[in-house]
Amino acid sequence: MEIAITVAAIIFVIIVGMFLIHRLNAQHDERIGAFRYSDALPRISRRNRKSPRTTAPKGSPADATRRERRDGSR
Repeated sequence: MEIAITVAAIIFVIIVGMFLIHRLNAQHDERIGAFRYSDALPRISRRNRKSPRTTAPKGSPADATRRERRDGSR
């Protein structure tokens, strides 16, 4: 009899925990839905980074390898 009560109590605690987690996730989803990520913060501007970007060489990688061998550099 004691084992059945213990098992029932454990199952009840698990169900209550699942319900609480479900409610917390729903509240979290509502907060995320209400928050606007695209708005910039006032008085904070984004700096433009003017660093040079590396560009890939034109042509296939095999062409670059052929050019290196032709120039004599390995």
